[in-house]
Amino acid sequence: MNKIVELFGIHTEKPDTQWDKIIEAQVCPYSNKQCYKVRKSQPNISIGTCTVRYGQADKSIIICPNRLLQNRKVFMDCIHLLHLHQPGNDIHVISELSIPGGSVDYVLASVKNGKVLDFAGLEFQTLDTTGTVWPERQKFLSSCGIAIQKTVETKMYGMNWKMTAKTILVQLHHKLSTFENLQKHLVLIIQDDFLEYMGKEFNLKVLNKPAVLGDSLQFHSYSISGERDLSLQLKSRTSTNSVGIAECLGLNAEKNVELETILKTIERKLSDLTLLKI
Repeated sequence: MNKIVELFGIHTEKPDTQWDKIIEAQVCPYSNKQCYKVRKSQPNISIGTCTVRYGQADKSIIICPNRLLQNRKVFMDCIHLLHLHQPGNDIHVISELSIPGGSVDYVLASVKNGKVLDFAGLEFQTLDTTGTVWPERQKFLSSCGIAIQKTVETKMYGMNWKMTAKTILVQLHHKLSTFENLQKHLVLIIQDDFLEYMGKEFNLKVLNKPAVLGDSLQFHSYSISGERDLSLQLKSRTSTNSVGIAECLGLNAEKNVELETILKTIERKLSDLTLLKI
């Protein structure tokens, strides 16, 4: 079975595909630009692999963040996090915004008369591969009757599950304080298979299921399904905050002592007399 599932956004089993023209154009249909994944030895050649098969179950694993941009669905699924958004406001999507602690892949903003009224940050994370998918790509194109340059690489690609997972959790931990100070949301957009792996390797039991709007960090996981036209579907929404993400990493969480004191004071005063009744 062919290991490349999608090449330049097109399913490799889709009939009557003119692969010669597609690999010549090198266009990513999700960014409408040339695919940014290029060969180090040949920077003028885009690799174009979006999704590959991996594991004994031959699951379709997304390896390119731009693949998550299909139909801009991931942005639509975050509009509810813009608490100050009102009908009539414009929605803008801004890429690569620098913030204290790093940068975020996208910002979803509610805008009226040129003024930003609310926003949320989105981080995309897909699996990094070990080795290269290039030989499998070339093997597929050769099977389509396309004359290709022979490759010397023979090592199979793998998935860098653990390092990719740890890296994104550490990055979220660094960036989340900025969003919490601003009382805004940060959202991780991730494939469901990847989130499932993270749950086995890290303490994701701290995540609220289903998601709580009051949590600063939201996890949106997506499945990818279909026969020859794969589509993204929101599968789960979970959430936590900076304390929770620190626990996921096994770090000593720095709790808000002042907030804890206030909450305990309120709790001591709770009684039947303080209960709001209709």
